[in-house]
Amino acid sequence: MFKQIWQKWQKSKLIDPKYLYLFDEEPKDEYVCLDCETTGLNPKKDEIISIGAVIIKENKILMSQTFNIFVKPSKKVTKESILIHQIRPVDLENAVSPKKAIYELLEFIGNRAIVGYYIKFDIAMISKYTKKYIGIKLPNRNIEVSSMYYKTRPKNSEYQFIDLKFDTIMKELAIPTLGKHDALNDAIMTSMMFLKLRLMTPAHSTFYEG
Repeated sequence: MFKQIWQKWQKSKLIDPKYLYLFDEEPKDEYVCLDCETTGLNPKKDEIISIGAVIIKENKILMSQTFNIFVKPSKKVTKESILIHQIRPVDLENAVSPKKAIYELLEFIGNRAIVGYYIKFDIAMISKYTKKYIGIKLPNRNIEVSSMYYKTRPKNSEYQFIDLKFDTIMKELAIPTLGKHDALNDAIMTSMMFLKLRLMTPAHSTFYEG
């Protein structure tokens, strides 16, 4: 009931009815895994400079259906942020406007559930733009792989520490590391995590949703 009320309210805020498809019923066993590179970790003031995404269908990562785009920031990227994401000013020379990037991303995502590593941050960053351009935050259901991983770890007590770092999960799941550490490769590696963790999750369990 609450979900229906929330969706109705969200739909009323849409600037363009074209995006009503975001509220359609999800396609069965089909997901989008995405990752954003940003100028910092504050969704209120920082900006997206790169988005990578890939479609997962059933138990396959569809490498023929990927999304990889550089986004032009309003300011020059700082030396500090370059050290983190390795994206230099020269890499952004042919970047597209945030508006174009978000419109293209929405077309790519459609009404699929979104998979990611600490996906709430990516959703918050993207939602800052979608609220500006289409009137609402990104409404898609989201699935957190670090929470899926946490559920698979044996624990002696509920207070036991579980290392949820990206590289640790990759190593524990024996997932190969892709060469370049960028948004698309991170999305692909996260997709591999998701598929492996899904096999390890009991059939009666539900995926963590944001």
